[in-house]
Parts: sequence; C-alpha cells; structure tokens
Amino acid sequence: MARRQTAQLDLELAEDPPMEPPQPPASLRRPRGKSDARPRWRDRARPWLLAGLAVLLALSAIAAVYRLDQFLAGNARFILSGSPDAHPNLSIRGLEHASVARVAGVFAQDFGRSVYLLPLAERRRALLGIDWVREAAVSRRWPNRVEVRITERVPVAFAMLPQAGVAYYEVALIDEDGVILEPPPRASIAVPVLYGLSREQPAAGRRNRVREALDVIREVEAYSGQISEINAADPENLGITYSVQGRVVRLMLGNQRYLPRLQNFLGHYAEISRRLPGARAFDLRLDDRITALDGAPHAK
Repeated sequence: MARRQTAQLDLELAEDPPMEPPQPPASLRRPRGKSDARPRWRDRARPWLLAGLAVLLALSAIAAVYRLDQFLAGNARFILSGSPDAHPNLSIRGLEHASVARVAGVFAQDFGRSVYLLPLAERRRALLGIDWVREAAVSRRWPNRVEVRITERVPVAFAMLPQAGVAYYEVALIDEDGVILEPPPRASIAVPVLYGLSREQPAAGRRNRVREALDVIREVEAYSGQISEINAADPENLGITYSVQGRVVRLMLGNQRYLPRLQNFLGHYAEISRRLPGARAFDLRLDDRITALDGAPHAK
C-alpha cells in the first residue's frame, strides 16, 4: 500500500506546468493607447511657435531700421550746412584748373539736408560730367561733412577749333583723350598749339589725332622746345612749326621716323638756308631728298 502511494506522488511532481518567461518591470513597459497613433500637442505646436518667433524678430528688426533711418534723415546734427557759394562743411580737394563753383554746384540741392540722404554715386556721375574732372570720389564724414576728391585732366595742347562762318578759331585746351577743356582764367600753361581738330569730330578721331601729335613730341623730345605748333589735320602726314636759327619753318614729317627726319633737316639746314633763303616750308618724308614746298627741291 505504501509503495503505490509513493509512485503516485512522483507522477504528480513530474507533471508541473512549464515556467513562463520573465516580464519587464511595469515602469519599462510602453503604455498603450491613443498616444501611440499621434504626436503630443507640444510637438505639433513647436513649428508654429518657431515661425511666430521668426516673424516677431523680423518685424522688430524692420522697426529698428525704420527708426534709425528717420533719425539719420531728420536729426539736425547731420545737416550739411552752407551753399554753393559758401560751404564750410563741403571739402573739395585736388582742384587746380577746374572751377570750384561748378564742383560745389553739383551739391546745390544737398545743402540744408542730412548727409545721410546724399546719393553718392549720382553726385560722382555729375562730377565726371565736368570737363576738367577725370576721376572723382565722394564720401560722407560724419556727422555733417562731405569730402570730394578730384583728379583733374592734364592738358597737352591748345586746340585751335574752327568756327562755322568766321575766320578765327576758338582756343581751348585738350588732354590726351581728346577731351576739350575750357581754359581757366589767369592760368599759365606751356603746351604747343594743335591744329586739325574740331568739336564736330567723333571723340575717337579727335583722340587719335592728339595721340599722333604726342608721339611726335615724345620722339623728338630733345627738340620739342622749338616746336610751337603741330598740325594733325592729316594723321598720315603730321606737320610741325619749328624755330631754327631765328627763322620759323613748317616741316612735313609724315607718320613715322620723326626724329631722323628732323635731324636730317637740321644737319642740312645751313646749306638749305644759303641756297633757298626764302623757303619756309619743307617736305621731309622722302629719305633721299628734302623738298622745299615754296621753292626748288634740295637734294640730300
């Protein structure tokens, strides 16, 4: 009887149910519910809050710039005082021949206003429209001053400009770019006289004639002090008026070899003046002869 009960107990112990796997603590379990399907309201609102903040900052910056603009444009401490005739706060540098009145007149509408309102680029363009002004710079000097720096054109000759219907010439100065300059009053400028130009010529054509004349001056530099006039009416045959031994002669030099042609003439001038004392114009373009334009040819 005792043996049967022991077998029954062993059987019951062998049929214990299998153990279930361990479960994570309740604090680590992901909650279930509606929050799994959509973000929380703070996540949805964050982009809108950032956008609103950006708009607020932009509006604040615009308002600050507007207030600063109004302050600079209207405050009395920034006013450019004076007038084109008397302008203590307008400094003009670099003028030698150009008219101070013309330069100051460019700023006529700026006097009595804030220098903040001064259109720098527009005023510079207006200054470049003055014949003597080659380069110009305009700058503000806070709180209420304006500085103008001018680079003037350099005259290289007196241009004898023909006048329609009259026999006399208009006398003007001209620079190497062919820009016609108004002669300044009471100025002493030592440059040669240049013929063959007119106001009606295209700017490029006038510039080319001036530069041809300058080529003559540069090549015969040692003798340039004796040249009083240059005729560039024909760029292929430039003429000069030259003083030699107390006589004034006209010499046709062509468009090259200016120095050797002039030196050749001067080397033979004693014989030329003996044989042709009345000759005053000579063609030097041929290498084997000097031709008197108002007398017989003179062999080399």
